[in-house]
Order: sequence, then structure tokens, then C-alpha cells
Amino acid sequence: PQLLRLIGTPDCPILIDLRIDEDFEEDPRLIPQSFRHSFRNITSLVPKLKSSRVVVSCHKGKKISQGVVAILRDHGVHVESLEGGFNAWSKADGPLVPADKIPARNEEGRTVWVTRQRPKVDRLACPWLIRRFIDRNAQFLYVAPSEVLDVAEKFDAIPFDVEDVFWSHRDEKCTFDTMVEEFNLETEPLKRLATIVRGADTNRHDLAPESAGLLAASLGLSRMYLSLIHI
Repeated sequence: PQLLRLIGTPDCPILIDLRIDEDFEEDPRLIPQSFRHSFRNITSLVPKLKSSRVVVSCHKGKKISQGVVAILRDHGVHVESLEGGFNAWSKADGPLVPADKIPARNEEGRTVWVTRQRPKVDRLACPWLIRRFIDRNAQFLYVAPSEVLDVAEKFDAIPFDVEDVFWSHRDEKCTFDTMVEEFNLETEPLKRLATIVRGADTNRHDLAPESAGLLAASLGLSRMYLSLIHI
């Protein structure tokens, strides 16, 4: 319950999934924002974890988690283990993201996304969702609309909020809706937020009273932070 309250907030710890391949293959989903790493070379992460709060989880929260916690604490890392491990989280119906929906990470360990420059509503909300629930270190490339797909190909980036790609509008729903659904993040707060974003992005302010305010804030940010390419 304590971790569940932190998921999606700025105070969420770094989450490391330590499950061995056999256990992961039985249930290839991840706690939001977590990433997999082998317990056998956990010390390779120490430089990145030194100043952060960390929570590790294995299959049942026993020997692997306990061993890793001991090792990381010996290196000065503030770390805890998830009681009961992944099994306990799953049985408690905590949100779980299908691993096959998360893009491969680059050499820096980051997912890379690309969309149209001068972002508004949807192209601001989607990065927020990704950073808070999928990859806290995700990189976002904002480029000329005509170049999005070519940049995606050249830089191994995932295009979003453009036509004819997977991560985009579907019928009356916007890209934020698509991400909430595909990442299996359909909690009540995020579904409510998706309605607000959809209302602002598709000019349907009747969907939620907050939609008009979100659109206004988005337009204001767009005016305040002009891309150098347009100066």
C-alpha cells in the first residue's frame, strides 16, 4: 500500500525488478516505472542509485531481494525490498504494465520518443504519463511534423501523436487515452485525467470542466517557451 501511494508521484522511488527469466516469462508485466535487472551484477547500478531511494522486488520478496538489499546497503544505497515481491503486488491488484508494450531502451538505458514540435495538450500529457509510469528517464524529441517518421527511423525512436502510428488518436479518443489503455494504467484517477485531456485536446470542453483550463494552460506554455528554430 505504501508503494502504491507513491506510484506516479515525484516521490516514487527507483523500482528494480529482479525476477529471474523463468518467473518473468510466467507473467511478463512490470510494476509501473520499474525496469528489469539481473541480481548477479546489481553493483553495476550503484553509481546511478547512490543519491536515490530504491525499492527492489523479486518473485516472492525473499532470497534474491534480501541479498540485493544487503549488497546495495553495503554500497551506501538507500534501498528497501517490496514485501511479498511481485506476487504480492499482483495479488493486491496493483497496476501492471505489459512489458512488450514498453519500447527497447537505448545505450543510455532510456526509451526514446519523437513527435511534432511546439507541443500542446496531448504532446505534453503523454510525456508526463511516460515519465511518471513507464520510464523516468525517457527522452522526447520534438521535430518538424514532416520529419517525425524519418527521425524515428534514424534514431530508433518511437513516434507518437502523429497519423498512421500505433501511439496516436483512435476514433474519438486521443493519444493519452491510447497510452493509458495500452499500458494497462486504467486506474480511476488516470481515467479521469484521460477524460480531461481528451476534452482539451479534441475541443470537447463538455467532457470535463477542467478541460478548458488545461487547454488554456497548454496554449500559454506554448507562447512562453518558443523553440529556437522559430525565433
